[in-house]
Amino acid sequence: MPAPPIPWAPVTRAAVAMSLPLAVGTAAGHPAYGALASMGALSGVIGDTADAYRMRVLNIAVPQLFGALGVTLGALVFGHGWVAVGAVTLVALVSGMMSTIGAVASVSGLLLLLNAVIGAGLPMPGAWWLAPALMTSGGLLVLVLALLAWPLRSGVPERAAVAATYRSVAALLDSAGGDDDAYDTARAAVTASLNQAYDLVLARRTRDHGRSPDLVRLVAELNAVTPVVEAAPAAHRYGEKLPPELAAAVRALADAIERGPGTPPDGLALPGEPTTPHGPAARAVHQALRHAADTLADPDPLGAIGADDRLGRPAALGVRARRAARNVVLSGASWRYGLRLALCVGVAQALVSLIDVPRSYWVALTVTFVLKPDFGSVFSRAVLRAVGTAAGLLVAAPVLASVERGWWDVPVVLVLATLVPALTPRGYGYQTAAITPVILLLSDVLNHQGFGLVLPRLLDSLIGCGIALVAGYLLWPESWHTRVGDRLADAVADTAAYVDCAFGATGDPAARARMRRRLYRDLSDIRTEFQRALSEPPPVGARAAAWWPVVVAVERIVDATTAARVRVRHGAPEPGGAEVEEVSQQLRELAAGLQEVEALVPVPVEFTGPEDSVLEPLRQEVAAARAIATPR
Repeated sequence: MPAPPIPWAPVTRAAVAMSLPLAVGTAAGHPAYGALASMGALSGVIGDTADAYRMRVLNIAVPQLFGALGVTLGALVFGHGWVAVGAVTLVALVSGMMSTIGAVASVSGLLLLLNAVIGAGLPMPGAWWLAPALMTSGGLLVLVLALLAWPLRSGVPERAAVAATYRSVAALLDSAGGDDDAYDTARAAVTASLNQAYDLVLARRTRDHGRSPDLVRLVAELNAVTPVVEAAPAAHRYGEKLPPELAAAVRALADAIERGPGTPPDGLALPGEPTTPHGPAARAVHQALRHAADTLADPDPLGAIGADDRLGRPAALGVRARRAARNVVLSGASWRYGLRLALCVGVAQALVSLIDVPRSYWVALTVTFVLKPDFGSVFSRAVLRAVGTAAGLLVAAPVLASVERGWWDVPVVLVLATLVPALTPRGYGYQTAAITPVILLLSDVLNHQGFGLVLPRLLDSLIGCGIALVAGYLLWPESWHTRVGDRLADAVADTAAYVDCAFGATGDPAARARMRRRLYRDLSDIRTEFQRALSEPPPVGARAAAWWPVVVAVERIVDATTAARVRVRHGAPEPGGAEVEEVSQQLRELAAGLQEVEALVPVPVEFTGPEDSVLEPLRQEVAAARAIATPR
């Protein structure tokens, strides 16, 4: 894959935020204080991944508070032997359970445990409160730098995300009715851009609750593009090549959205109402674009509040927090991961208590990074961690051997800090290689071991990777079974409900759109799960590869359902209730089968509905899926 572009703004923030505290500490005669603040800045740099400014506050500030709590707890048990082992193990259990809530909670749990391990393994300078204060100040410095442009660019990330969605939809319209591979690629890009736009807009909507005219306009613009997305499967399914003017009009709308309110689209030239030879998909796209253009031109966006809500309003923050806490306590998956992480960290802490390992905190740090469930395959991360650490040590060795501790540390940290955000998008191995020399250099400011840090750190990493592989992977039966089957079965069951909703007598267009959106998001997550499973060793990787045709088939079923709904909306006869029930029943049986089997055994399916029914393409896709996977 081509290397992603260098994110210059995060690179600049990382260089300033990680070198400035060290420079101030060195100038004040307390380089150890500056090193602690730079460590806090490093955690802030790792969490600096959001585009929207409001999300940056959550992604950086909230984890810093948990990080401060972690280093405080770790420092309190430093040097207390088995009490420290028990305390860090308990923190690992809480951290692991937190990580199953969501992205912000996952990073918060990570910093809680990482800083607790550091506090329990390194002597902290000054009073008990000084280390957490310094580390938090370093993370908050990253946040301040990340928010400097907020007054000038408020709302820009959200508008850019919505505009990117429109451009991906334009590419989807271009590909509809043509090559299947090109269409599938464009559809995946639309799903990814919609996920990004929905996340940003809904995160902001949680706080504004419809009071902001700009936010209401963005919500209306996302609502307006949904019918366009729905029409694309109909065009592709029936080989209807859409007029190029439609895709050009979508791009013109995207440019206007990105420029902001009050800027009409340039070069917007919608063709006249399509008639023969254009089909129902072209008419559906045309009508949706007319509505989108009207929404963009409406001087009073608050008038769109009463329109169909195709996004869905998230619950209040307090309600979602209570739900998350209840789900964590009652979830078997949450407890399993928490116990797995606690076992591995407990083994690591106990091992280094029994065996003389210098600066042994690195073993537990390695275990923590490798066992993050939302960061990818444990097996592949253990391998990449070992390789990335070795590569990072190759960079750190000459630095530690030749650079004197003092002012020379500042320019070295400034250069090395730029590598963290620059290499992180390329993968976990690259990120580990970038972070390792930074942590080693800052650790050396605290303990003055110099080149003597290099080989022990490599040994610690190998020990940590070994513990993660044995106690966190090989000993757990679920490691040898891919989770894709269960998640895919849930998606198929939701697809059956979507078919019932699409052709039910009381089907709500907004509810149907939200259901379809959730389905595509779930299928996108399943694709990600496949990427993780495929990197596992046999038999898990081979078994996951066998499920791939089912994922493709389910996506095509959702597309065929949407295409049939579009044709009904534009004049095709409504299918009978018995036809709909026959299709949804087959999907429910498929879902039940996916939960019961490991092997995929084909079974023929015969439908009884008329061949000229609007559901005939959908029936063909369901029959193809049943031929791929069914219970023995």
